Amino acid sequence: MSNRTVVIGLGNPLMGDDGVGLVALERLRAEWELPPEVELVDGGTWGMNLLPVIEDADQLILVDAVDTKARPGTLLVVERERLPRYLATKISPHQVDLRDVLALAELRGTLPQDTVAVGLQPRSLELMVHGLSAVVAARVGELVAAVVAQLEERGHVMRPRVPVYA
Repeated sequence: MSNRTVVIGLGNPLMGDDGVGLVALERLRAEWELPPEVELVDGGTWGMNLLPVIEDADQLILVDAVDTKARPGTLLVVERERLPRYLATKISPHQVDLRDVLALAELRGTLPQDTVAVGLQPRSLELMVHGLSAVVAARVGELVAAVVAQLEERGHVMRPRVPVYA
């Protein structure tokens, strides 16, 4: 069995805390040396274009705002069987969201058995609000650490980057 893990950062940075997955993905890329079998994907709002990325993964970690109605900033880990209930909502009825993509992959039998979402409970998902709320921004480091822990649980050796000072 291969050990290729795909980490997909999700969200829309123009919807406040919905952009937390992308912020965490960039921090992970900047602060950690990744082994070659770990792929980081900026999934943004790709919708159905993520299907081949998801289907090609052996293991899948989704990083996103996860709305369970918990206290804003709460770190959440949602296992595969509970995923569709908590991922982001559609902005319009014409938009394909991640729930649709995961459902199609499941129907096709190609959703990795080892799939998990790691995220923070958003405070605000308002349209045209750029940047994270203070409570969510303060927890991004914890979110990145949780993603690193998930990667290590899957057998990946993770090493922090040594900061380079000018």
